[in-house]
Formats: sequence, structure tokens, C-alpha cells
Amino acid sequence: MFDSLPQFPAVDHPELLGEPVRRLIDLVPQARVFSIDPGLSDTESLCTAFGEPESTCGNFVIVRGHRGAITRTVACLALATTRVDVNKLVRKRLDVRKASFAPMDEATTESGMEYGAITPVGLPDDWPIWIDPAVASATEVCIGAGTRSAKLVLPGEALLGLPHAEVIEGLAR
Repeated sequence: MFDSLPQFPAVDHPELLGEPVRRLIDLVPQARVFSIDPGLSDTESLCTAFGEPESTCGNFVIVRGHRGAITRTVACLALATTRVDVNKLVRKRLDVRKASFAPMDEATTESGMEYGAITPVGLPDDWPIWIDPAVASATEVCIGAGTRSAKLVLPGEALLGLPHAEVIEGLAR
């Protein structure tokens, strides 16, 4: 996957990672990192440029739900060829009346990561991480590195070692 690009053990190259990712990269020691032009950070652009199918990449979204004065946040990871079921499954599991993607400015400020590069590694401690089974079972998946100038590649199951990570059946369709 993305074999035409030099890949390095991410734990040995913290300079390529976003600050929050650097702090917790040791939780996924199998992760490799590669540098990219930030203009290629979006999944479609990246896959087109390097001839990879979008099914090799994970897309990550931050979802917010509200019930009265209570706001709940969850981070969801699904394959790029699918969509997270925000309006049914996520809303019900969060036990909120309405759920939607977190506004870009809130997602970037609270995660400390660049938009389009937010990743499950290094998220705030109180955010649950829900992972679609297709990601968890992937031999390798390409995800953000906290900065638009790099990507991580790792086995999907490695993500289950992150704090508050769990596989959620039916997360994506």
C-alpha cells in the first residue's frame, strides 16, 4: 500500500506527525508514516495520485450529539468507500436527539490536528473511538497523521489498542 513512497516506522519519525499524534504514537508501534504533498491529503486525491483504491483508506469523522444541555462527542472511523451512519446508529448509541458532524473549527481546535488529517491516534482522552469492523479487520489501512503532510499505514486491529476504541457493528454503510 502506497509502496512507491518511502515509509518509515512512525515511532522513529515524530517530526512527520501532528503534535497530538506524537504523544501517543507508541500505542501503535506497527504504524508506518510517509510524507505527502498537503494538497494530496484528501482520500480521493491521494488515491488517484498513487493508484490506490479508496478502500485502502480510512475516513475519520467527529460527531456531536445533543440532548438538552448535554453534548456528547464520538470519533468514528470507516473505510473511505463507506459512510458512517450518523443519523441512525451513531445518534442512537450516543443517546441524543440530533447528531451531526462537529464543525471544522471545533474539530481541529479540540483535537489539535489539521482538518483532513484528524486521526484516532492522539485524540482527547474523553472521546470514544468507534471503528467499523471493515477497518478493524483490514490487513492495512491508511489514515491521517494529524498533519496534512503525512499519512499513517497500520494494521486495522492495531487501532483497537487505543484508549476508548471499540468495534461497532453497522457503524458504516
